[in-house]
Amino acid sequence: MTAPSRGVPPGPPVPDFGIPPRLAARMSMAEQYEYLRGRLVSRRTLVTAGAMAGAMAGSGLVAGCAKKSASPAPATSAVRGAAVVPFGRHLAFGADPRTRMRISWQVPFAVKKPFVRVGTRPDDLGRRVAAEIRHLHTPGVQGVRPVVEQYYVHAALDGLTPGTTYYYGVGHDGWDPAAPNHRATITSFRTAPASPEKFVFTAFGDQGVSQAGKAGDNALLKQNPAFHLHAGDICYADGNGSGRTSDGYDAREWDRFLRQNDPVARSIPWMVTTGNHDMEAWYSPDGPDGYGGQYARFALPDNGFDPHGAPGVYAFTYGNVGFVALDANDVSYEIPANLGYSGGRQTTWLEKKLKELRAAPGVDFVVVFFHHCAYSTSAHASDGGIRAAWLPLFTRYQVDLVVNGHNHVYERTDAVKGGRVGRAVPVGGSTDPTRDGIVYVTAGGGGRDLYSFPSGVKDSYEGHVTRHGAVRSFHWTKGQHNVAETVEWSRVRYTGFSFLKVEAEAGTTPRLRVSALAQSGARIDHFEIRRGG
Repeated sequence: MTAPSRGVPPGPPVPDFGIPPRLAARMSMAEQYEYLRGRLVSRRTLVTAGAMAGAMAGSGLVAGCAKKSASPAPATSAVRGAAVVPFGRHLAFGADPRTRMRISWQVPFAVKKPFVRVGTRPDDLGRRVAAEIRHLHTPGVQGVRPVVEQYYVHAALDGLTPGTTYYYGVGHDGWDPAAPNHRATITSFRTAPASPEKFVFTAFGDQGVSQAGKAGDNALLKQNPAFHLHAGDICYADGNGSGRTSDGYDAREWDRFLRQNDPVARSIPWMVTTGNHDMEAWYSPDGPDGYGGQYARFALPDNGFDPHGAPGVYAFTYGNVGFVALDANDVSYEIPANLGYSGGRQTTWLEKKLKELRAAPGVDFVVVFFHHCAYSTSAHASDGGIRAAWLPLFTRYQVDLVVNGHNHVYERTDAVKGGRVGRAVPVGGSTDPTRDGIVYVTAGGGGRDLYSFPSGVKDSYEGHVTRHGAVRSFHWTKGQHNVAETVEWSRVRYTGFSFLKVEAEAGTTPRLRVSALAQSGARIDHFEIRRGG
């Protein structure tokens, strides 16, 4: 998110496609959508390449990812398939990481019959699984930006064996990854184990396309995570982040982003959620939320309250930890373009999911991640909408860890209970959420330009701990107003590119060992979460 207090100039103005600027400034994204729907010829942004093929005989793999579509498949291009090189591979788990994986990539032109070859050895990719194309059309604006046509491809692999390394290559008619001249493109992934084992995951938000963003990828890859959580503001193709058609926008930034992330996301599942810069108002074929672009580019678990309309809301369980991804745009008071778009359905789904996870055998911990901050003192501070809608549920179901982005810093709270410090958790400390409250981590140092903390507030992190004291900050209220508050819960602060590393342990004494690392690999924070200890 672009910090309101840093004077960052907005992107170039983009005409509002018929909405008078003064009117657009007073309209939510939903209101803009209703206005535009009556004035513009509808053009469906997402189209599938056709019905998915069934499982290959004896393969145990089922092709999928098909979603509702109102348009026929896009016409294939005149470019020969042999000249069309796939790029931007990125993985995501299906609803069950033990047996389901989604493989996604991009092609620069429409192709015929895309597919994935997969096997348990790199020299045996005999299983071929059909994929679907999702075509994304971005309208042009004369003198501002060109028309952009993008083609994203998705294959669903189901019926996989837990705890197994699979090798795969992506292709289409004219481009076969098993061909000798393309075998260098073959890569691999690993499914989750059948029963809980020790594992590592990483997390950050606010990445974008830059040397810092690429360096963050390289740094987390060295930690060998089972998967990565991305807390939103993924690419910054929308440079303003207000969720309006007047935002500066360049769809081609996604091409650059997916190329940048291919070396890590092709083998490590990249579990993204939705930030304010991911509300792209030009893609609203079925509703006002602007998530058609996210749906086109990513194939995420389809078990949220609306997998098509809100693809960044879902849940999955890996080992002994349940993970819940949320869309904070739905409840944000700070940036209200999508405020209330779910009509309360997301919060209802959240309560149901938290209740299920707390009752699930083998689930020791629950981690929730979303974009806007419940507790932070940096530029955007804290969002009262999140506090009002979701914190009572986090408390009721004793969520163990909350991960946010939005503020481009690292900041970590003490255990917070009832809005106050329930237990001090210094660097190297420990906490029990059943007794102390919840630790909230802002991991917004993924690569975008950094923010700062309030004037006079110093960084305080491992090896550089400063005297702990109260911090003057604020939180957002309805109507985009902010209310000053003085807080004691800001325990660790670091102004630098960084990411979260979490080691989850099962067994007789389950625990989460949480660390924050600078891109150099230096540790800037660590603490431990244990339940009932």
